[in-house]
Amino acid sequence: MPTSLSTEPTDCSTRSSRAPRSSRPALQCLFRRLARLAGDLGASPVLLAVLLPVLVGAVGMAVDLGNLYLAQTRLQAATDAAVLAGSLKLPDDPDLSKGKVSQAVNQLLTTNLPDAVVESLTPGTIYRSVTVTTKAKVPMLLMQVLGVGDKWVTASATAGYNNLEVVFVLDNTGSMRGTPITMVKSATANLIDLILPAGGAADTKIGLVGFRGKVRVGSNVDGLPAGCRNADGSVNTGINSAFMSMYWALPSYRRNSIDLDTCSNIPEILPLTSNRSDIFASLATHTADGPASGTVISEGIKWGRNVLTPTAPYTQASSDPKYRKIMILLTDGDTEDGKCGGNYAATYDPNNYWTNAYYGMGDTHSHCENGGALNQAMLDEAQKAKDAGIEIFSIRYGDSDSTDITLMKAVASSRAGTTDHYFNAPSTNDLDDIFKQIGRQLGLRLIK
Repeated sequence: MPTSLSTEPTDCSTRSSRAPRSSRPALQCLFRRLARLAGDLGASPVLLAVLLPVLVGAVGMAVDLGNLYLAQTRLQAATDAAVLAGSLKLPDDPDLSKGKVSQAVNQLLTTNLPDAVVESLTPGTIYRSVTVTTKAKVPMLLMQVLGVGDKWVTASATAGYNNLEVVFVLDNTGSMRGTPITMVKSATANLIDLILPAGGAADTKIGLVGFRGKVRVGSNVDGLPAGCRNADGSVNTGINSAFMSMYWALPSYRRNSIDLDTCSNIPEILPLTSNRSDIFASLATHTADGPASGTVISEGIKWGRNVLTPTAPYTQASSDPKYRKIMILLTDGDTEDGKCGGNYAATYDPNNYWTNAYYGMGDTHSHCENGGALNQAMLDEAQKAKDAGIEIFSIRYGDSDSTDITLMKAVASSRAGTTDHYFNAPSTNDLDDIFKQIGRQLGLRLIK
């Protein structure tokens, strides 16, 4: 009959707490406890000699493999974070020659996992990207008994500009004429060069939507003739025929101040494309010249969404969820049509504003005197875009009142508790830096 089991602890915790995890005294302690336990159970010395290495090997393999798995998981997470930090520096260090990407990668990797090292840091196979490979040593705790030494785990990640579909929704109202629109185009061109470099093969598409009181579409888009569109999708013909009797009733000097064609000066929408020549040719048409018809921001957002979604009227967008869909909205004005007051208000009816997307379809009610319907339309269209998986960056240029700022912040797809997708640009000198900041956020993406 075997004797009763020993009540002495068998886990060696007291000694191991004072020794390194991989120390041999700790392993010897474990052997002694196992031997005593086997003796208490009545096992023969011969059987014990046979079973102990098997038992220790099995336990050691389970423990050490578990440690390897956990170490590799931690290393991959640290590597992902490090390469994302590096990708934020790509706008200033696109070919990795300045050391800014390397510094950011190494700094964050050391912060998150001090024992890890960068094994290699190279440009990714995709333009404007960086690939980082790391490694970390994992001590074997029990497998040392079987002669297995420490092991290395490795991880790799790539981040940068790829799988992007970006639409610039740009205010082309008269107040943007001159230096403002010139600076906007320059900042836009720089961002295009970053995400769709010349000679590159980045999987990126870009579109452009210019807006005033309405937008202008090309031929073969929605089954209607090329030209401007009303808010209900119908063709805008200037002042609605129902209001022409009011137009002819005006004194001739008033009629002469009304431009019935406020469409042909609006840039035609450019659908998504990777053709740089087409993109820059379209960007050049954004001049903010010609007669104006108000600032109906909701129409710019709506047609930006149309361009970014794969269903009609535009079908160039991808339905693959790997694509990150981006709308960059810039405006310098309230959403208004002349009934809102301000520097560009008209004192007579009808006027140029009656050629916009709402009056153009016969709607004389959805305006500022009706509870800010145009502001609500802007919020509604922004929500539809977000529901379609579109990420909105909003830029408020020029002087802004609290209502404008609140609306543009609401339009933006900022993370909860932040305004990271909203930007305020008091002057034209702020625009290029803001576009660079947006560019950095576009590069903050792991490429699988």
